[in-house]
Amino acid sequence: MNKTKKALIKRFKITKTGKIMRRATGQNHYRSKKTGEKRRKGRKWIALAPNEAHKLRKYLTK
Repeated sequence: MNKTKKALIKRFKITKTGKIMRRATGQNHYRSKKTGEKRRKGRKWIALAPNEAHKLRKYLTK
């Protein structure tokens, strides 16, 4: 039985159907030069690729 990695819990969330979601990259600074469309798209959660989700799932669940 492995412990849950707390750093990963803060960065990802698991949906009710079991998908692992992440935040969009490149949204921390230098946002003024980005278009409004890119800034709006950056607010959404993005589903992780299946192969990456498979690797992370063991660290996110007890």
